[in-house]
Amino acid sequence: MKFDNELSIIQQKIANGYAGVSRRLSIMNSLDIEIGQNIIDIGCGGGHLVQEISLSVGENGKSIGIDPSNDQLEAANNRCKNLNNVELICCTADKIDIENGFCDRVTSTQTLEYIEDVDLSLNELKRISKKNSKFVNVSILWDYFRFYGPEKKLNDLIHDAFRAHCFHQMLPLDLVGKLSSLGYQNIQSENLSYLITNRDENSPAIFYEKMLAKFALSQGVEEDKILDWQKQINQSEKSKKFGFTSFPVLTTAYLS
Repeated sequence: MKFDNELSIIQQKIANGYAGVSRRLSIMNSLDIEIGQNIIDIGCGGGHLVQEISLSVGENGKSIGIDPSNDQLEAANNRCKNLNNVELICCTADKIDIENGFCDRVTSTQTLEYIEDVDLSLNELKRISKKNSKFVNVSILWDYFRFYGPEKKLNDLIHDAFRAHCFHQMLPLDLVGKLSSLGYQNIQSENLSYLITNRDENSPAIFYEKMLAKFALSQGVEEDKILDWQKQINQSEKSKKFGFTSFPVLTTAYLS
């Protein structure tokens, strides 16, 4: 899925909401950062995590963010413009202009599932990682990402269209084997799933609803069906029959 300006804004709003804040807290805890380390965020988006990493590694460390979207990097640059230890690079994860063995930590949030040849990118991440470095990734089990409330046939239509938004629907299930084959050890998975039954202005469900609607339209779903789906979501919330589930998984591993 290409993050144009509108989708970039939606993604940044999700990152600013309570689900994004909670997820970053889990990532930061898992990174176990030390002063002076070099840490890279793959698919850094609007730079929220890059900023937090920068403040944690101190002046002698380095916080690097890469992203293929100029819109996202512009937002990241604005967020981190007063931080001297931040570097932002416009590139993809399979070709990063960083020397071998430079990074003490590599982290990625909802990025690897969007890369068709994820194995090539994982090899690149290994190349830039130091021995005994740590890898921290969050990817969603997309089969369990779902709205509840709309009529089933219509709801299935929207969700089935959304399946095309990424290449790897259930990447956390494959990561253990992929990382193990690259020499990573002590591979662990943590469940970050959540259920929402009441929405507010900071709810990720509101922003994901807009994302699904936009993507379904791009996949040829008729606009009147999309509008009806959104109307049914609102009606189901009013009648206390609404639900939204997401199943992010945090995967950690050490490169031996």
